[in-house]
Amino acid sequence: MRAPALDPARFIADNTRVQSAPLTPELSFHLADETIAIWEKTEEALGRMGLPPPFWAFAWAGGQALARYCLDNPALVSGKRVLDFACGCAVAGIGAARAGAARVDASEIDAFAVEAAHANARLNDVALHAREVDLVGVDEGWDVVLAGDVFYEGPGAARIAAWLSDLHARGALVLIGDPGRTFMPKDRLEALARYDTPVTRDLEDRDVRLARVWRFKG
Repeated sequence: MRAPALDPARFIADNTRVQSAPLTPELSFHLADETIAIWEKTEEALGRMGLPPPFWAFAWAGGQALARYCLDNPALVSGKRVLDFACGCAVAGIGAARAGAARVDASEIDAFAVEAAHANARLNDVALHAREVDLVGVDEGWDVVLAGDVFYEGPGAARIAAWLSDLHARGALVLIGDPGRTFMPKDRLEALARYDTPVTRDLEDRDVRLARVWRFKG
């Protein structure tokens, strides 16, 4: 029997609460308090088991670091067209919008994340253009590309790194927020900033992660 159609906006409203992320107290997001509870509710609501965690329901360390870096260095994004790639809850993109970006695009491959990005943008009274699309390999002329917590698994990470490197080579400012994920191409990057970031133990197996903002060398 097929599960009934689920309204992402209603699900987000019913299963999160409005709160700030540790590195961005001036911003607000629809975030979950407990990992397992919202994970189980997502599987139940969609009638599917073995789903990945609802990444949109948490402010991940890399995204928080990018948001903080944009807020503290607004000249990097002010008046620019920015992409928040694999945006999750869109903490990085919303930080860029608050810092004065002329336009912020956001991409995700999960309809719930796209809805969460729009909902969070409304909370913070900023404009965000979020789409459910895989943009790897695409270049729409962004001035700045933000990529937070994207290097989780091998083949996907290699594909993303090659694309981001190409964007950097043609002149985009590519900023990567990452707390040391296994497949990050660290040898090709240089660190710009570091932040001790409180995180959810259920997701990260620790209470604090050191998140850095990186850019490509050269």
